[in-house]
Amino acid sequence: MAKLTQDKLMTLEAYAKARDTIRTEVMAHKKDRNIALGDHVTLIFEDEQTIRYQVQEMLRAEKVFEEAGIQDEIDAYNPLIPDGSNWKATMMIEYEDVEERRHMLTQLLGIEDRVWVQVAGFERVYAIADEDLERATEQKTSAVHFLRFELPTEMSRALKQGTLLSMGVDHPNYQAAIDPVPPAARTSLLRDLQG
Repeated sequence: MAKLTQDKLMTLEAYAKARDTIRTEVMAHKKDRNIALGDHVTLIFEDEQTIRYQVQEMLRAEKVFEEAGIQDEIDAYNPLIPDGSNWKATMMIEYEDVEERRHMLTQLLGIEDRVWVQVAGFERVYAIADEDLERATEQKTSAVHFLRFELPTEMSRALKQGTLLSMGVDHPNYQAAIDPVPPAARTSLLRDLQG
């Protein structure tokens, strides 16, 4: 999958004019890329379109228009775009009540390493979490993690031939699975794979 470059971004002025339309398109695109694992964990699978939108929003919010600043944002977000052999996802741990969230983040220490995807007939592939920086402490995990699922070529091929896909979490204090992943989500995720 192509990485983001400055020539793929709009100027702040052009983005401001097109922002509502772009937002509507990206939200529709993201709908098939959000996977709820139970009531409290959501995986948001990133790709070039979702990351381009995120960078445009950051540039807009921070009013960045100089080349160096734009490149800094691109460099920060490009690692979240899949490389053709993997999926990359933002994992959100969500509890509405602040006290419950605080408590559960202590109970879910290490959950980011227990998130998996599975192609039918193959072993589970567990996420590689937070490669950019450590997001957990010895006492609690973070509410946001960045995950990479590295898929061997034979798994990618099997998916493209119609094999079912499932996902889940198998942490001692949180178990959830979706089996199979809905067809629209599966189709969207297949676009990230080259093999």
